[in-house]
Amino acid sequence: MDGDTTYQKVTLSNGLRVLVSPMPHSRSICLSMFIGTGSRYETAAESGISHFIEHLCFKGTERRRTAKEISVAIEAVGGVLNGGTDKELTLYWCRVACLHFFLALDVLADMLCHSRFDSQDIDKERQVIIEEINLSMDSPQHRAGMLIDELLWPNQPLGRDVAGSRETVAGLTRQDILNYFSHQYLANNIVISISGNITPEEAVAKVEETFADLHRGMPRPWYPADDHQESPQLCVEVRDTEEAHLYLAVRGLSLGHPDRFALSLLNVVLGGGMSSRLYTEIREKRALTYAIHSSVNQFLDSGSLSIYAAVAPKNLFTTVEAIVEELSRLKAAPIPDAELSKAKELCKGRLLLRMEEPPSVANWLGAQELLLGQVLSLDEVTAAIDSIQASELERLAGELLVTEKLNLAVVGPSGDGEHIEQLLQL
Repeated sequence: MDGDTTYQKVTLSNGLRVLVSPMPHSRSICLSMFIGTGSRYETAAESGISHFIEHLCFKGTERRRTAKEISVAIEAVGGVLNGGTDKELTLYWCRVACLHFFLALDVLADMLCHSRFDSQDIDKERQVIIEEINLSMDSPQHRAGMLIDELLWPNQPLGRDVAGSRETVAGLTRQDILNYFSHQYLANNIVISISGNITPEEAVAKVEETFADLHRGMPRPWYPADDHQESPQLCVEVRDTEEAHLYLAVRGLSLGHPDRFALSLLNVVLGGGMSSRLYTEIREKRALTYAIHSSVNQFLDSGSLSIYAAVAPKNLFTTVEAIVEELSRLKAAPIPDAELSKAKELCKGRLLLRMEEPPSVANWLGAQELLLGQVLSLDEVTAAIDSIQASELERLAGELLVTEKLNLAVVGPSGDGEHIEQLLQL
């Protein structure tokens, strides 16, 4: 990688990939381990199993028998240890002062290779995850996000919540967990990304020694997305809340699509900051909402462009109408040069600012390598952004922002659903 984020990649004999980005100015090291598994690898009955396994890897190993022993090992040296599960990957990461790198590697390797998956721990954590699901269901914003995914990808893994449901989590057995783990946690399905004050030679040598016994295999494939849609879709969940929470979304582009940077730029213009069109028009000028923004999700074969807003129930229809008007504006005329230039600088600047921190560098490298099998440099990405023309964004808006592809999810005292559906016209 160019500039300050040069890196070295080594593939070990068992297929494990190691990427190291030295950051000599840093006093810390971030170690991130990416596993090629997530909710879109699961059958309907297994829904939530990737997330369940991620939780269980923190509960105890043969050497560190309890969750407390694992956390104390890192917190005793001032480090931070955490994990997360998404639709296409699972991540375990640790950040420590540079002199504690070997400890961080040992703890994470112990978790990934020697977790006990104790029956009692499984039953306890099952209840914890069900409480996590209950908490999500109680959050109107999170619930609206779940519903928009279900509209975009109905009856398929991309449309299901990463945590699964109370029913599926309750039904998962220890043997289910062990079987799934053995098929996904394989050397050739793991990327280790390291950034901070360490040399590549030192890092790779220690990783190779630590993971020498991890075997390779054939992980199960992910389930492809079905993006077929012929008419606007609406889902309204009535709740007694102070605000109505809404997501308006269309399908976007995949991770490797040639127009993906153009879509990111279009998103910035639409709702990617306090100077964006949505924020300026709907919050600042019309005072319809406190919270409004747009975002892009990109997956291996699909994606989405979505807009979130929380509004007083009396303003719901007006807000949806105003959002649709802004989408129509993107299709109707080229983005002015000054607005396009500002959006490009925001895109590039936010990216460059993130790359000053070891965790962002480690995640930038690891996620690209795991999902795409290649890493674009910062210079390549910024050059791609600079080359985008207003005509490309107008074309892309015309292709993606069409009436039959609109999806709206609302949670709150929403009123007349039929009236809302009539507003979904571009």
